[in-house]
Amino acid sequence: MDKRMVDGLNEQFREELASGYIYLGIAADMQARNWSGVANWFAKQAHEEAGHAMKFYHYLFQRNERAVLSTIEAPRKSYERILDAFEAALEHEKYISSKIHELVRLARELGDLPTENFLQWFVTEQVEEEAVPNSIVERLKLVGDSPHILFMLDSELAGRQ
Repeated sequence: MDKRMVDGLNEQFREELASGYIYLGIAADMQARNWSGVANWFAKQAHEEAGHAMKFYHYLFQRNERAVLSTIEAPRKSYERILDAFEAALEHEKYISSKIHELVRLARELGDLPTENFLQWFVTEQVEEEAVPNSIVERLKLVGDSPHILFMLDSELAGRQ
């Protein structure tokens, strides 16, 4: 594999691990504030991101390359409102989508068809990764800071498997 692609895949491996770290940080903040349903949603999201990271990990080794672990910054410690946390998640997912798209463009430039094919799963996945928090953000904007509605949303988010 071209060194630029290996470096890009390792960077995305780090980004996926960092995503999990960000979402686990949000989960911890929400749990500490007794929003256990919101905390559950973000904890499940953190777990999902770890799975995404492992896809990059395994792919690198399948291509006879090495997965490289690098530093991950500490995530933000707290969010004033639930809406703020979901807006941050949405913006982060848009950022991750842009990084995946850059990798697809690089794979095309290099004629690396196996990697382009591998990345298509992530292109599709990112549509959902943006759509779900976007839907929650839009719902939260509609209801504002109504405690009753926030408790209902918290209960709904507790059901995420």
